[in-house]
Amino acid sequence: MRNGLTAEDVNAALGSLDSATALSPATVAALRLADRLTDATPTVDRAFYAELREHFDDGQILALGAALSVASGWQRFIEAFGIRPDGWTEGTPMPWPLPRPEAPASDGDVASDRTHTAHSARQPSRPT
Repeated sequence: MRNGLTAEDVNAALGSLDSATALSPATVAALRLADRLTDATPTVDRAFYAELREHFDDGQILALGAALSVASGWQRFIEAFGIRPDGWTEGTPMPWPLPRPEAPASDGDVASDRTHTAHSARQPSRPT
């Protein structure tokens, strides 16, 4: 597997982290951070922060948290739009492009669209 991970490492990460003896303590702490950041109410209390600091400095914690947040945000985005990356669909391709919303029922419903279009069509003022 990529970056030196073995199938055993991956299986250990998918199981209980309390018994993941095949993983380094730093890897377990990073996985616990991933679990916390992807929870419905993400929290990092002082005790967990102290656990992270046993393995990482502040810059590493920031970089790890940022990478986890981007990956988690991307996952939430593709799930929200029903996008399945190639190779993840098993025999059933996702409909693409996604269905477009129906046209507004009345002229009043499109007022904000016209306002936005008119505003965006305006040329920016430039100093002379």
